[in-house]
Amino acid sequence: MKKYFGTDGIRGRANKWPMTPSEIVNIAVSTSKYFLDTELHQHHSNRLTVVIGKDTRLSGYMVESALVAGYVSMGIDVILLGPVPTPAVAMLTRSLRADFGVMISASHNPYMDNGIKIFKSDGCKMSYDQQTQIEKLLSEDIDLPDAQYCGKAKRLDDAVGRYIEYAKATFPRGLRLDGLKIVVDCAHGAAYKVAPRLLWELGAEVIALGVDPQGNNINDQCGATYPQGLQKAVLEHQAHIGIALDGDADRLILVDEKGNIVDGDQILAAIAYKWHARGLLRGQGIVGTTMSNLGLERFLESLGLKLYRSAVGDSHVFAMMQAKGCNIGGEQSGHVILSDYSTTGDGVISALQILTLMQDKNVSCSELTSVFSPVSQKLQNIPLAEPLDEADPVLVHAIERARERLGKSGRLLVRSSGTEPLIRVMVQGDDELLTTSTLHELSDIIEKMQLKKKVS
Repeated sequence: MKKYFGTDGIRGRANKWPMTPSEIVNIAVSTSKYFLDTELHQHHSNRLTVVIGKDTRLSGYMVESALVAGYVSMGIDVILLGPVPTPAVAMLTRSLRADFGVMISASHNPYMDNGIKIFKSDGCKMSYDQQTQIEKLLSEDIDLPDAQYCGKAKRLDDAVGRYIEYAKATFPRGLRLDGLKIVVDCAHGAAYKVAPRLLWELGAEVIALGVDPQGNNINDQCGATYPQGLQKAVLEHQAHIGIALDGDADRLILVDEKGNIVDGDQILAAIAYKWHARGLLRGQGIVGTTMSNLGLERFLESLGLKLYRSAVGDSHVFAMMQAKGCNIGGEQSGHVILSDYSTTGDGVISALQILTLMQDKNVSCSELTSVFSPVSQKLQNIPLAEPLDEADPVLVHAIERARERLGKSGRLLVRSSGTEPLIRVMVQGDDELLTTSTLHELSDIIEKMQLKKKVS
């Protein structure tokens, strides 16, 4: 059976499996069947409701229409939100008392890709076991109800306004952003209306980039995956901070007033440091991932705190946050989850927390976010023509040898991407030369393995 779900929902090239109209209808029918079987018996009526948001990809119209067709055919009522950030879908699923929510987005991927992220009624993403149950339903023949039981679809006109007010409520009452000049890059994505308006309403002078979505320019040399343009704009405008979001605004990368990039690890450290000092940090630590920098772990240890490492993906991070009782977690890539406010990565609310600390303590972004020095980190993404056999003895031996060379002064990770046909090789260590040579050695071995597969 083909596997639909990856690291973060279902994702692929638009109009190619699994993101074809017929397959998307099948996904909607199967998810409907799952929620009807698991939720209807405890529901307040004989109908279920789903909220659907999307980013700004051209293919979003196709995916949205196919999902609506599948859901209403199963008797599910649909509330369409239009272009909104992924965390807005999670929030509105809860506040509208919907039974589940769907975000149409391929996050940081190029416009040719699209995806489907599913949220439960509590705003949390589905667990691995729940996804597995839907995977099984996708291969079954599911009976459709009679015509009189079809669902209805309607649009919620003030979805953007509702999310803005929710995000503003996470900002301290009485505190303002007056006097701050902020450059915000929305990646021509889902937050192109939300972020500039929110920052302006809180009093900031706003220079907005990436706010002209054309359907084919989302994440195109802009946003959290390409902060170079933001760096230039921050220096040109002498701004106090730059905020970069990705296509669905669940990632945040910052640029400080000096033009330096601030990644997710540094954002997590800054917030955790201040929350710990104020007695707001729970769980005696924070949750990161296998990709989190060794420097972050050492910094937390110096405070008597722990870095719990989960698998990559904000759903894995959130699950471990719940297990460990933590209220801060996230990824180096910029997914930051503050569970006091959100159940998923939220770039806008995370940025507001950084701005809160800057204004409350009257400190610069660089001073706030430079609480630890990252160790040298090298990362290479190797395209895969065919799936990599991670149990291959040649690769296993190479990884063991590399770990022995690095010892306790470094870390190594080799993993297949859950969102793209790539193998990611990451090496961290105190010795930059050793880090670089280890990365090159492993990458060469993997590339030779791929070449050998092509020849055979």
